[in-house]
Amino acid sequence: MPRASSSRSTRPRSSKPRSPWRRRIVVTLQVLIGLAVLAVGALVIAVFVAKSQLPSFEELKSSPNGQMIRVHAADGTVIVSLGPSYGEWLSYDQIPIVMRDATIAVEDRRFRQHPGVDPIGIARSVEVRLEKGRWKQGGSTITQQITRTIFLNNQKKFGRKFREAILALAMELKFSKNQILELYLNKVYYGGGAYGIDAAARKFFGHGAERLSLSEAAVIAGLVKAPSNYSPTADAEAAVGRAGVVIQQMERNGFITPAQAANADPQALKLAPEPRQNSVRYFTDWALPQLDTLIDEQSAPLDVWTTLDLNMQRAADAAVRQDAPPGTQGALVSLDRDGGVRAMVGGLDYVSTNYNRATTAVRQPGSAFKLFVYLAALEAGHKPEDKVVDEPVTIDGWSPRNDSRRNSGSVSLRTAFAYSLNTVAAKLGQEVGFQTVADMARRFGITTPVNTHPSMVLGTSEVRVIDMTSAFASIANKGVKVTPYGITKVVANGQTIYTHEVDRSHVLVAPYVAAEMTDLLQTAVNTGTGRAAQIGRPVAGKTGTTTSSKDGWFLGFSSGITTGVWMGRDNGKPVAGLHGGTAPAKAFADYMRVAVANRPIEQFDTQVTLPEWQLEPDEESYFGQPDNGVSAVDADGNPLPLPSAGAAEDGSEAVEIPTHREPGAPVPIQQPQPGAPDPQQPQPPQAPAQPQRLDQAWIDRVTGRGAGGAATRDPRTPANGPRGSIRERQDDRPNQ
Repeated sequence: MPRASSSRSTRPRSSKPRSPWRRRIVVTLQVLIGLAVLAVGALVIAVFVAKSQLPSFEELKSSPNGQMIRVHAADGTVIVSLGPSYGEWLSYDQIPIVMRDATIAVEDRRFRQHPGVDPIGIARSVEVRLEKGRWKQGGSTITQQITRTIFLNNQKKFGRKFREAILALAMELKFSKNQILELYLNKVYYGGGAYGIDAAARKFFGHGAERLSLSEAAVIAGLVKAPSNYSPTADAEAAVGRAGVVIQQMERNGFITPAQAANADPQALKLAPEPRQNSVRYFTDWALPQLDTLIDEQSAPLDVWTTLDLNMQRAADAAVRQDAPPGTQGALVSLDRDGGVRAMVGGLDYVSTNYNRATTAVRQPGSAFKLFVYLAALEAGHKPEDKVVDEPVTIDGWSPRNDSRRNSGSVSLRTAFAYSLNTVAAKLGQEVGFQTVADMARRFGITTPVNTHPSMVLGTSEVRVIDMTSAFASIANKGVKVTPYGITKVVANGQTIYTHEVDRSHVLVAPYVAAEMTDLLQTAVNTGTGRAAQIGRPVAGKTGTTTSSKDGWFLGFSSGITTGVWMGRDNGKPVAGLHGGTAPAKAFADYMRVAVANRPIEQFDTQVTLPEWQLEPDEESYFGQPDNGVSAVDADGNPLPLPSAGAAEDGSEAVEIPTHREPGAPVPIQQPQPGAPDPQQPQPPQAPAQPQRLDQAWIDRVTGRGAGGAATRDPRTPANGPRGSIRERQDDRPNQ
């Protein structure tokens, strides 16, 4: 027995050697578990760090989703909202239950169960990826989506997805499910520029989100997946189809009963009409790009306060539409005395064409450009009463003719300007220098190229309506530069970050030059080519008509408001009957009656002085409307005899007083030459009369002026108005 025991004790114990692969697996598992613990630890740390850095709920409510710009008229009315659109913020309790349920049903049906990241949703997304070969189904939760909306972007990269998951877990730790859903429904993008359900409800259905129906909630909830594809304004059929899917998901997940689902009818929904894009957009398209140079703010919502007067804008729009000849376009710019744009019309219809003819188009101004010619002459020492001879003139091979195709001899500058005599403008331009006229135009704000050919005095250089209006406004401002502006202040987050300051220091011409120019401009409106622009209070202005009536202009001012009107075709083709003194002047008057209605009547520094030919008591108009008419003259500008007049008994001819009338102008009369024998008395035979020369002597004979015609004026008598230094120089004219 002892031996046997010894034998058992001394026999070696047999053992199976351990496999090296098993050891490796164990070590690998241990390493993986360690790494997993470390990863979980790092994840927990990252989540808690992210949680500590998250803004408060109130801060998240106010953070923007891109820059929204609200444009206000001068009275504070919001006229345009650009960029993202935000509605009223609705608390969780204010959000309709159907809206909350529809969102959860279609976007994240396990929203109430997961911690911010849904493992089941991620697994399903990966499965679809393996089946389809591409990412077709997203696994993002509502928490991840609002995290991406507030903090991140939509880049499809794993780095972004990882940061999104960390932030989503942190959001779930810091905020309740109800708070997260409230953030989501008030900040997510629903298409059409609308952020949040209230903005979406107002845009698509015309009312706030607090009273959304089941069908409306289904439409809005279905937009999140692809706002541009399912937007009702872009594709109503697709929006309705997507809403049907949302309703099915709501029924499947128990949010609504089958009966409620059956009664829902998204197809019966009526969408709110898109707001009409009216002429206000011409103004905002011009003004808003200036923000890039005025402010640096690129993210905060902006409230932009402008100079636009809505009542004046409506009047401007109506005047241009009503008075523009058929088949033409029109433009209008109206400036206040400080340069604020009160109204701007860039065309008849913004929807059909957003091309802004008030600020972008360049057209020839015709005789309106004579403003700069006469300014240069006045600055050089001429006075409105100075005499200049209206006669044929040739300058460097160019021979201008008056539109009346006749010459009138010695006339005052006032008369020449009132009736827009081209030969006088050419002589003045030659006298002061065409380069001087071009410099004057640039001094007054003409930004387009100005040529220095002799014909430039008749407005052959192209200009913009807003530049010409600014030039006339500077005259109204007593020679101080007026720069158009549209933005008065900009407010961001309740703080004013920009305020416009008017520069009144830039003097363009001496005040007396501006007063004398106003003197001439008054005459053009009262008795000259611009009579259709009269509005029952002092007005100063000038017409402009280009070759073959391609362009018609009227620019003028009254009671602190300066307005420029242009009409014509975009293709530059002639418009029958279009002249500066017709449709443009009428549109000016129609608009200005409204624009200045609530302003006190303001007298100019110089009272209006009638041109010499308008002082006749019978209001006989010799010059008429040379800018706008066609006279009975031959190719050389000589008057043609009346076909029906025949010869008088003594063989002399009855002479027609050529005239060119605007609609409503007094009809000129025909008079025999003074001194002609009485046809009732027998007369001795006389030699045939020689052809009449239409000169100053002829005018004196026809109108009865000259020796014995009327009492002459004392040359020492001051002209009308407070400017006593200016003397009346029409010594041979009757004082009526």
